[in-house]
Amino acid sequence: MDEFEIERTGSVELTDPVLVEGLPGVGHVGKLAAEHLLKELKSDLVGRIYSTHFPPQVGVEEGLTELANAELHTITADEAELLVVTGNHQARDAPGHYGLAETVLDVAEDAGVREVYTLGGIPTGELIEEYDVVAAATTEDKRTALEDRGLVEFREGEPAGGIVGVSGLLLGLGDRRSIPAACLMGETSGYLVDPKSARAVLEVLQDVLGFEIEFDSLEQRAEEMEAVVRKIQEMDDGAAAAEEDLRYIG
Repeated sequence: MDEFEIERTGSVELTDPVLVEGLPGVGHVGKLAAEHLLKELKSDLVGRIYSTHFPPQVGVEEGLTELANAELHTITADEAELLVVTGNHQARDAPGHYGLAETVLDVAEDAGVREVYTLGGIPTGELIEEYDVVAAATTEDKRTALEDRGLVEFREGEPAGGIVGVSGLLLGLGDRRSIPAACLMGETSGYLVDPKSARAVLEVLQDVLGFEIEFDSLEQRAEEMEAVVRKIQEMDDGAAAAEEDLRYIG
């Protein structure tokens, strides 16, 4: 097996599509957002990318196995035509990140992609109530277009350390190919899978690209995660109370 292999499962028949990437990362924000797109809008699986840089494992679902890969889907909805990249894994090393990003961009160029949006999370280190979306862009025009909509923030020095992995490399390597790109990052604690942050990112994306989706299933997942958070907080409060009792006794 080569370092990167593309298995074609369908043809990409789109006109001036937009590439959207959502792979696992902080709060699984990008992955949740991309999967929700595929669930809510009519999509077609057109390819899989296999690589020796993915973890050496297969996934198992209902007793059936599948080698680790990244998936390529096409979506046509309202005014938007999308080529969506998602999957369960990031590459395990720097050459893998670069190679995967270049492979995705090769497919994107062949499909005539006009711009790129990568999706992810930006960690706050604490639980939050309001979910802002922070953005980064490769061109002044792209930054201005996003700023004018008033839906994202461009923050000096954020994210600290830059954008890691394929979400960042698609911007940097895409810029070298003269493909305008932006990254949309939803604020998230970084501790748990965060459906609310994924929704915040998707609300920006649908406004920018001109499609509409429902969020009921994400809301249900958000309620489930909030129940988990409440349980953790209750356990923390109980532990703190027990510690106070012990101090009193001692």
